[in-house]
Amino acid sequence: MNKNLIPFDIVAELDSDEAIAEYLRRVFTDGDSDEILRALGHVARARALAKLAADSGLGRENLYNALKPGAKPRFDIILRVCRALGVELVTQPHNVQTPA
Repeated sequence: MNKNLIPFDIVAELDSDEAIAEYLRRVFTDGDSDEILRALGHVARARALAKLAADSGLGRENLYNALKPGAKPRFDIILRVCRALGVELVTQPHNVQTPA
């Protein structure tokens, strides 16, 4: 059986503010810091990295380096990126169920 598989790129699915917010919500809920950086990188590619860099006040190369896997960006950089994306970080108690 010969199957041709098409590579999946999440960036193609991040085509609206709602899709981006839901994707980031799920990744932040899981709490894996490398996955959070990877997800922010995916969103940055979906939104055009150069524009996001300008909107966040970071240089394009600095933004790219801050979001690559294994990077350890300062929290203020994460906040600047989230603000530039138009999403906000919200807290809630662990025992509160979020809609799936």
